[in-house]
Amino acid sequence: MCAAVVYTVGAARLRRRGDAWPWRRDCVFAAGCAAVVWGLAGPVPGGPFTAHTGRHLLTAMAGPALLAVARPLTLVLRLLPPGRPRRGLLRVAHSPAAGGLLFPPVAAAVDVGGLWLLYRTDLWEAAHRHALLGGLLELHMLLAGLLFAMAVCRLDPVRGRCGLPLRAVTLLAAGAAHAVLAKSLYLSGPPGTAFAAADLRAGAQLMYYGGDAVEVFLALVLAVQWYAATGRRRARQAARDAVPAGAH
Repeated sequence: MCAAVVYTVGAARLRRRGDAWPWRRDCVFAAGCAAVVWGLAGPVPGGPFTAHTGRHLLTAMAGPALLAVARPLTLVLRLLPPGRPRRGLLRVAHSPAAGGLLFPPVAAAVDVGGLWLLYRTDLWEAAHRHALLGGLLELHMLLAGLLFAMAVCRLDPVRGRCGLPLRAVTLLAAGAAHAVLAKSLYLSGPPGTAFAAADLRAGAQLMYYGGDAVEVFLALVLAVQWYAATGRRRARQAARDAVPAGAH
């Protein structure tokens, strides 16, 4: 939860100097941090596979989506004074590597593709035999989920401009791939595992419907962006129409 404290202190500093920073972003970031911490260390009810699925939803989907919506990169850039640290962070955010990773189809492939590898290969069994590999996989799921959420929401200043249609189609495709994975797990667990049928089905259903809920949340973020962009276009058009012909 240290990240939530740092974020809150930074947001308070912005407000003290007169900058606008909505309080709801503080709440959303704190909720995202809480979801990640709970997914990593908190108790999750259900059998072994159901509990794992709940942790996956919190750590790799819900938490990263909330963190991305809170615009952490924007906050840091507004806090940093002009100088080398700020220029360095902007160079990273606007670098070709960042642009490539945050291209929505690439981010979706990294995120959802990693899940397919985990659940449909021997990677699950290996991760449970080797603690280091398991920890690295948890870190990958968190970072990949955050990468995907940032690529879809596109709220922070990063390299490249990706229109709403591409981001919406990518979200739809990633949601479909996640749903197919959940349905396949309903029928058979990861290779090398022997979960009880009831536990496997409950976990698969949680993955299916929980994933839908997070994807609906991201879709609402896109809908708000579309509504705001449409409103701005109409306002500009109305302003142009209101100017008398002889005033040009």
